Amino acid sequence: MPSYRPGDYPAVGVTVDLVVLTIRSGALAVLTIRRGEAPFRGRWALPGGFLRPDEDLQAAAQRELAEETSLPAGSVHVEQLGTYGAPRRDPRMRVVTVAYLALAADLPEPAAGTDAAEARFADVADMLRPGRLAFDHHRILTDGVERARSKIEYTPLATVFCPDQFTVAELRRAYEAVWGVDLDPRNFHRKVTGATGFLVETGEMTGRDGGRPARLYRRGPLEILMPPLLRGAG
Repeated sequence: MPSYRPGDYPAVGVTVDLVVLTIRSGALAVLTIRRGEAPFRGRWALPGGFLRPDEDLQAAAQRELAEETSLPAGSVHVEQLGTYGAPRRDPRMRVVTVAYLALAADLPEPAAGTDAAEARFADVADMLRPGRLAFDHHRILTDGVERARSKIEYTPLATVFCPDQFTVAELRRAYEAVWGVDLDPRNFHRKVTGATGFLVETGEMTGRDGGRPARLYRRGPLEILMPPLLRGAG
C-alpha cells in the first residue's frame, strides 16, 4: 500500500463563518463586518475566522460569536448550516469554510474585531442583493435565511426572536419579519394557540402591544409543529 505523504497535497485552510440573524425595527437583520484587511478590504462580509489548532468547529463558531456579540456560549440558538469549499472561493489559498446559523432576539450592538474596520446589523433584504458581500457570502447568507424561514414552519424556533414572555402579536411579527410577509392576525392566533404544547400561558397580561391588555406566553415543550405553519398560508 502506498504511504501517505502530506507534501503531496496542497495546504487547505479551514474557517468558520456566521450567519447571525436578529430582528431590528421589525425587519430581519444580519450581522456584517466591513473588512479591514485584504482580500476584499472595505467590503462587507459575514463574520468569521480561521480554525485554531486547538479547537473544534463548534468551539470556533462559539468563539467568533462571542467576539462579535459579547454573548456567552449557549445563550443563543446556534446550528451548523453547511460546508462551502469551491476551489477559488478565497483568493489567498484553498479555504473550506463551515458556516453556522445563529438566531437571537435583542442582540447588543456589535463591536468590530481585530481584522474588521466596522461591524453592524444590516437589513437582510439589502445584503441579499448581488455584489453586496465578499467571498461567497451571498450564497451562505441565502442558505442561512432559507434555513431560518423553513425551520420556523415546522418548529417553534421563531420564539427565539421574542422575549422570554411574549404576546401572540409579538410572535406573529417575528414570523412576518423572517418570512417577509403579512399574516392575518386572527388566523395566526388560532393556529399557534391551537397547537398543543407550542405556547404556555404565563397567567400574566401586558399592554405593551397597545390597545387592551394581551396574554403573555412562553415557549412550550413542543418540538415539531404538525401541521406546520406555512408561509404562503396567511
